[in-house]
Order: sequence, then C-alpha cells, then structure tokens
Amino acid sequence: MQCSWKAVLLLALASIAIQYTAIRTFTAKSFHSCPIPNPVNCSLSQDTDVADRLCDENPTFPYNVSRKTHVLILATTRSGSSFVGQLFNQHFDVFYLFEPLYHVQYTLIPKLTQSKSTTDRRVMLGASRDLLRSLYDCDLYFLENYIKPQPVNHTTDRLFRRGASKALCSPPVCESLGAVDLHLEEGDCVKKCGTLNLTLATESCREHGHVAIKTVRVPEVSDLRALVEDPRLNLKVIQLVRDPRGILASRSETFRDTYRLWRIWDGTGRKPYNLDVTQLTTVCEDFWNSVSTGLNRPPWLKGKYMLVRYEDLARNPMKKTEEIYDFLGIPMDSNVERWIQNNTRGDRSSSKHKYGTVRNSAATAEKWRFRLSYEIVAFTQHACQQVLAQLGYKTAGSEEELKNLSISLVEERDFLPFS
Repeated sequence: MQCSWKAVLLLALASIAIQYTAIRTFTAKSFHSCPIPNPVNCSLSQDTDVADRLCDENPTFPYNVSRKTHVLILATTRSGSSFVGQLFNQHFDVFYLFEPLYHVQYTLIPKLTQSKSTTDRRVMLGASRDLLRSLYDCDLYFLENYIKPQPVNHTTDRLFRRGASKALCSPPVCESLGAVDLHLEEGDCVKKCGTLNLTLATESCREHGHVAIKTVRVPEVSDLRALVEDPRLNLKVIQLVRDPRGILASRSETFRDTYRLWRIWDGTGRKPYNLDVTQLTTVCEDFWNSVSTGLNRPPWLKGKYMLVRYEDLARNPMKKTEEIYDFLGIPMDSNVERWIQNNTRGDRSSSKHKYGTVRNSAATAEKWRFRLSYEIVAFTQHACQQVLAQLGYKTAGSEEELKNLSISLVEERDFLPFS
C-alpha cells in the first residue's frame, strides 16, 4: 500500500513538471509592480511576494507614467479584423502587432481549435493575458517563450505575420529599406528585412506613443478584466462584430477544408448529418456573452469599451474611424485617412488574397447574401437569433428578400462608447 501511494505521488509530480513551463509563464508577473523602489514598501531585500503586494496596494504609486494608450482589437476570424488592424497600423505613432497570441496557442495547445476543454481555455487565456501585459510594456523578449525554435541572440525569422506590422518593417527595426520601400507588401517585407531583431523591435515599441494589438484568440471581453483593471495599463478594447451569416460565408470560402461540409450543404441543398454546427454557434455564443457584458456597462469597463459593427465601418469608414480615434483619445493621422481613401474603393480583383484589405468595403460587407443558399441563411438565423437581434441584424424571410439589394439587413444602431 505504501508503494502504491508513492507511485501515485510520483506520477502527480511528473504531471506537474511537464506543465511547469506553461504554468510559470502566466503565474509570474511580467510587469514590475514597483519599478522605482520605495524605501519603505519596496526594499529590494524584502521577500518578492510581499514587495509585490505592498507595491500593488500603494495608492500613490504612479502607474503607467508614460500614459501610452494600449488598444486591443477583440474580434473573431473573418470579421474584418485585419482591416480594422490597418487603421492602427498606418498611424505613425502606433506600434501595431498582428496576432501575437498565435504563438501562445500553437506552442501550448496545438490542437486548441479542435479542443473544447475548459482546462485548455484557462491555460490559453492565462498565458495570453501575461503575454499581452508584457507586449504592452514593450517587452518583446517575452515572446521568446513561445516562438519555436527559440530565437538566438534575440533574432528570429518565425514571428507570425511579421510583415503585417508596419513598425516591424521600418527603420530602425529594418534598416535595409529605402524611400521606395515605404509601401511594402507583407511578403516583400520579410524578404528585404531578413530576420527580426527583437531588441530593435523593443526599442521601436518604446519610441511609439501607443501600442495596438489585434487578436481573434480571446473569446469574450470578460476574459480581459484583469488587464482592463490593471492600473499599470491604459487598456481600451475595441470589440469588432460582424453579421454571423457574413462570417460563415467568408470562412467557408477561406477555410475550405475546415468548412467542407458547409460547402457541400450549400452546393447540394442537403445538410450533412455530421455537420459541425459549433463552428457557427460558438461565434454567436461568444458574441452574445461578450456584447451583453459590454452593453450592461459594468463599472470596470467604464471608458474602456467600444462596440463596432463591421458593416457600419464598411459603409462609412472615415466617419467610423474618426469615432474610434475620438474614443481612444488619439489624434487622427493623415496616413490613416490616406489609407482609407486608397483601400476602401477597390474592385473585385483587388481582394483576391484571403487576408487582403484592399476592397470595395461597402459591397464586401453584405456579399454573403449572394454566396450562401437561403437554407443555410435560415438555419443561421434560427441558431443565432438572439445575437442577430442584439446587434441589430435583420432576418430575411425569403430568398427574394435576401437577394433584394434595396433592402438593408442592418438596422441603424448607435452603439455609443461607455464613458
């Protein structure tokens, strides 16, 4: 019996050891609670946990002295998040990062997209919050915990979509570019700039006035409460939503293998018996839960949350972008205005790349009406009826109504920021 007890204990310890690396990344503090030691509360000789606690409780400590604005674009895949990201990426004083949480997901939980485990979700969110804290503090070295193979001498060629960040494709991060390279395509940036030096990237981040990050890997705004309430941050959340019917149509076209059964249904008119409806319902549930939290206006979100419908942005991109920047308290930049003018009036050929941002934005927003069969639209309307009503998306009662261009399926709504 004693032997058996020891065996169980050893197995438990082994299990803990295997997860140690992941656990330590989101249990350790990535921000120093007291960067300027206080002779009374923050003596360097004190126990670390006690010092952290005392510094955290010190009401006079000047957190976020620089008053950078930290922006998080909270979205889901195929909701227009790459487009919204560019509204910040083009700003001269914003350091923008495209999906850095990709590295957390595919390092800790490679099969998270197939997993419904609550434990997996907690691990992912804990590590994600910790990484976000570090990135908003311009500590890009923290990314090295998740980049595989691990960077050597703080240089790597494995940062996900490095070319989608203008700051990472410009001097001083990339010194090899000339005046003719100011508007590089994403792939050209990687070719011309070579490996990414995280030390230079960190310095560039610190030189910018604000930091913006886009992610589709955080399900709900409530998952961000610890960051929103952190006095060391000035975090503001832009939650981007889109009509679930449009999301489904775009995913079916973009992720053809993953959404193969939906395309079979669309093409044959027969719903497959083994169709994974959670690919749709999870989006609607996450929207419902997150938007409900935001619209209920809890005190911890005051001045920190803005809800944006992709359709509103697509129809009037300049006006909506001005509203977003006004909410953030950041002056609008002429580079952003120029980008909007050049990238929202594209023709059909300009949006061939699945992650492209050059398009006729108004036409793209409701293009799904001509891609999906009415049977799938009706199924989606039934499965997502709560969130469609919540967000002001009208339902179509027939195929004729669905295709009728004179009928807008988006109600006029003014989702004012919570201030």
